[in-house]
Amino acid sequence: MPKIVGIRFREVGKVYNFDATGFEDLKVGEHVIVETSRGKEVGQVLDKPREITKARARETLKPIERRAEPLDLVQMEHHRLREPETLALCQEKVSQYRLPIKLLQAEYSYDGSHLVVYFVSEKRVDFRDLIQELRKTLKTKVELRQVGVRDEAKLMGGMGRCGRLLCCATFMQEFNPVSIRMAKRQDISLNPSEISGLCGRLLCCLAYENEYYQQIKGKLPKVGEIVRTRYGTGEVKALNVLKETVSVDLKNEVTIEVSAKEVLEVKGKKKGKSS
Repeated sequence: MPKIVGIRFREVGKVYNFDATGFEDLKVGEHVIVETSRGKEVGQVLDKPREITKARARETLKPIERRAEPLDLVQMEHHRLREPETLALCQEKVSQYRLPIKLLQAEYSYDGSHLVVYFVSEKRVDFRDLIQELRKTLKTKVELRQVGVRDEAKLMGGMGRCGRLLCCATFMQEFNPVSIRMAKRQDISLNPSEISGLCGRLLCCLAYENEYYQQIKGKLPKVGEIVRTRYGTGEVKALNVLKETVSVDLKNEVTIEVSAKEVLEVKGKKKGKSS
């Protein structure tokens, strides 16, 4: 049975699977040379080679070429130290050509044979002349890659509204879908300024507890439903998902808080109320 191994090229970057045939003894933390869409790259092994199912065995995975040697790692570190200086030079050229783009980050391949410069722009830009100029100046293959606002936050980093470093810049390998429904399910204010991150999009952390809220709310009666408890019958006025309790207004105008287990019967909505 063939084996695969997860490899990452940048800190907090996406993990890609490669064919580990011939390198079944790889250890976590080792560096290897692999072929990517941008040419040869040095990647770090994130998990031990593992067997895959027959269904996944049909996938075409690129092989590992060899283990990285000390010289490869020295080259990689040398070119990474050059990246800030290269980004500044690219910014000078952008200003010279008066292009309406904002440069974010420059990334060299480990041997300096390929440079990717990430940028954001509000509109389409013709940067063919800029590319030619950069290739002549830097004497390497240059690629300009436009990214979205979420990628901009991941590349630039910063502090979230929680006071901690951005999740996307510290541990999130890729972005997951986030919807306004998640905020509604968690009874969070829908004020855009309160549920949006630095990128202006919905907070990624809305997804963290979404499954829990969905599961617990599935067990609890809904707000507005009539329930019977050992204290009497009344209408559900509020839910506390974290405590797994409901607040019930009894017929004698007393409000009680009971757990889901103490709800003996759910009688549905009060007559005259729509669901």
